[in-house]
Amino acid sequence: MGSKKEIKEIKEIKEIEGGVCAAAGFKASGVRCGIKGPSSSKRDLALIYSERPCAAAGVFTANRVKAASVLVCMERVAGGAVRAVAANSGNANACTGAAGLEAARRMTETAAEKLGIPAQEVAVASTGVIGVPLPDFSVIAAGIGKAAEELDVRGNRNALEAIMTTDTAMKEGAREIEIHGKTVRLGGMAKGAGMIHPNMGTMLCFITTDAAITRPLLDKAFRQGVNRSFNRITVDGDMSTNDTALIMANGAAGNRLLDAEDGAFALFALALEGLCAGLAKQIAQDGEGASRLVTVTVEGAASEEDAAAFAKAAASSNLVKAACFGADANWGRVLAALGRAGPPFDPACVGIAFSGGGMQVQVCEAGAGLPFSEHDAKAALSHKEIGIEITLGRGPGSAAVWGCDLTYEYVRINGDYRS
Repeated sequence: MGSKKEIKEIKEIKEIEGGVCAAAGFKASGVRCGIKGPSSSKRDLALIYSERPCAAAGVFTANRVKAASVLVCMERVAGGAVRAVAANSGNANACTGAAGLEAARRMTETAAEKLGIPAQEVAVASTGVIGVPLPDFSVIAAGIGKAAEELDVRGNRNALEAIMTTDTAMKEGAREIEIHGKTVRLGGMAKGAGMIHPNMGTMLCFITTDAAITRPLLDKAFRQGVNRSFNRITVDGDMSTNDTALIMANGAAGNRLLDAEDGAFALFALALEGLCAGLAKQIAQDGEGASRLVTVTVEGAASEEDAAAFAKAAASSNLVKAACFGADANWGRVLAALGRAGPPFDPACVGIAFSGGGMQVQVCEAGAGLPFSEHDAKAALSHKEIGIEITLGRGPGSAAVWGCDLTYEYVRINGDYRS
């Protein structure tokens, strides 16, 4: 339970519509240019643009193998002034050598030319099949030109569609808060269904805000939000080459500049973290082949970091995930997963419960099994959203991680991903 101050702040955060176009001064578009192949009718190139200069921050994959788009995007974000993003689906532009790197840079340069801004203010992102060269650049250039022409304050859904791969649902959200008497909005969109694991996963996330905030504080708030959201989801244990999470703040709200870690900044950071968490849960829920969203919560760890490590270990265990698919209350698999998480703990103090549909069934206490109704446990675990609650009795640390079950459909999807 949060403090009274935290609860008051949460009430001041309002969910709104609009995705990346919710914040003032931002436009977006999504077009089909043929990256997904001549036979595909799907949009495959998105553009997000701020009419005003922006402060920007980003977080990228921890994989040592990084896509060309990630390398170029990291360069652009290091400058701190990104105000536009060109993103494509259908091709990861990863492991494509010097040609891939040149193509990523040309994407930023082409978008910059169409928008009338410096190339250093344009970021790039890609998602799709690894190791395949992008099509002839003339195709991409034409798509970027079309996307620039179609930029619109209601273009969020078209842009979101253009970055989807195996996603089965659109993932977006927006928040509204008041800072210094001004209405401040934050909006975001994300894609991701497979290659999802803590330290980000095959995901793209773009967040916009009209808050006036210094880049150092924007970076701090964003890293905290990412750490407590996108770094706490897992689908299949594979870490992508292309993970990119980017935020742009253009100051159009007109609030006094957030330049100190005061109450106004705390509210902004809380709203940003909530937006990131909402998008992260949508990714976990749409995991490839998934039939259940699994929330693993850990309480009583020595620290928040330890709690997150334990929750990640349980949520990413294929045996635990398979048990969730079968609605099998196999609590021993959960306890075994905790043992490989890394941080020390006393197995004799562990408690485990399964929940779903408003039911909670305690199955383990003091590290040993309890008599419980298999019927009730199966009923709880048969819901679309289920929980695994773990107590360690060691300290004040707590954390939640979101994952999904492991189904036959996951194997089918990834068995013929390229074809």
